[in-house]
Amino acid sequence: MRHKHKSKLPQGTFIAQIHGLSHDGRGIATVNNKTTFIPYTLIGEEAEFEYTYHKSSFAEGKAIKILSPAPERLSPFCEYFTVCGGCSLQHMSHTAQMAHKQSTLLEQLKHFGNVKANTVMSPVVGLQQGYRNKARLGVRNVPKKGLPLVGFRERQKSFITEIEHCAILNPTVGKIIKPLRELISTLSIPFDIAQLEVAVGDDKTALIFRHLKPLSQADNNLLKAFSETHHLTIYLQPKGLDSIHLLGSPTECPLLSYRIPYYQLELLFHPSDFTQINMSINLQLIDLVNELLATNEQDLILDLFCGLGNFTLPMATLAKQVVGVEGNTKAVERATLNAQHNQLNNVSFYTCDLSQPLDQKPWAALPYNKLLLDPARSGALEIVQSFEKFATITHIVYVSCNPATLARDLNVLVNQQGFVLEKIGILDMFPHTSHVESIALLKR
Repeated sequence: MRHKHKSKLPQGTFIAQIHGLSHDGRGIATVNNKTTFIPYTLIGEEAEFEYTYHKSSFAEGKAIKILSPAPERLSPFCEYFTVCGGCSLQHMSHTAQMAHKQSTLLEQLKHFGNVKANTVMSPVVGLQQGYRNKARLGVRNVPKKGLPLVGFRERQKSFITEIEHCAILNPTVGKIIKPLRELISTLSIPFDIAQLEVAVGDDKTALIFRHLKPLSQADNNLLKAFSETHHLTIYLQPKGLDSIHLLGSPTECPLLSYRIPYYQLELLFHPSDFTQINMSINLQLIDLVNELLATNEQDLILDLFCGLGNFTLPMATLAKQVVGVEGNTKAVERATLNAQHNQLNNVSFYTCDLSQPLDQKPWAALPYNKLLLDPARSGALEIVQSFEKFATITHIVYVSCNPATLARDLNVLVNQQGFVLEKIGILDMFPHTSHVESIALLKR
């Protein structure tokens, strides 16, 4: 965390005219010829502010009063908004949020990718509250606060935000933050609960308690009673991920599931597995992937960074054959299980470090005609730089959670590999945050 030297700050309050937004949604003003970032302000607003950070190259400020609010300004629906780091754009209308995220994506494409899409698609939108089905909540016992703290970290700080509820978490957890705090306070080791991990399936909500010291039998009884009262499935994690187990059964770790109704699929997942956090967007995204790929019964499709088969299996219901590749061995095991669970015989999965050369990988030599990329934030540069191995591919759909690495990779695909960027658009996977999820279609 940056140290802020308040003694050297310009004193008093100042007036700023907001003329832009940074990628993370902070207002941008030029004050005394210096670029100044002021959170919770919007383009066109005049704000009274005080400095919180000041150096030769830029400054930061805190808005004291909005003197002329922009039309798209809203009152945040969450009372903890200005403190909690879980959201950053609640002061902005949803339409304005979408415009800002789309602008951020297109700016990255222009400046870092040197590419332009033939068509910009309409944003894919879904639930805007109670949408978050996966989360890692910090826990900290601070005696002067009374109850232990449970939640996201404060904005730009390491402290846990003091909250009693959370409007963006799935309501099965978001509405019981205060009872969770009370529960932890009654345990024998309230200082040794390190975090809670939330995973929500269609029929169950799982809470993983990461505990640094053993729980007593009385603790287990309290947790069991809490789980029954609030209809939760509680797992314990005394050590690493492999130690996660069902409360009361050290050898058992039942899987959760979610359904993809249009394709008549049910996907099983471990509560610590990566899954999309916003199911209302995920279901639309699966449909959009198949629409853009024009998936049909003649296709041989390669799905790189396939995870537990979220896109692979729906594609397999429409295509001739699909191959999924993923670096995480556990995910590949889960994907294989999901193919068996759904009785799909035209799909296979392989474990491979996709940051390394793909030479002599038997699956890489197949004559694919379509490709899906869904990498982590670091992108898929190693793949796109060696694309001569996939000369038969005519369609690529690239799902991205980082517009900067997407722009970098599209630069290679378009300006070096000969693809055309046909379509691009954003997905509102993380409403009220600056996170930009996007999808692109390339053809050649």
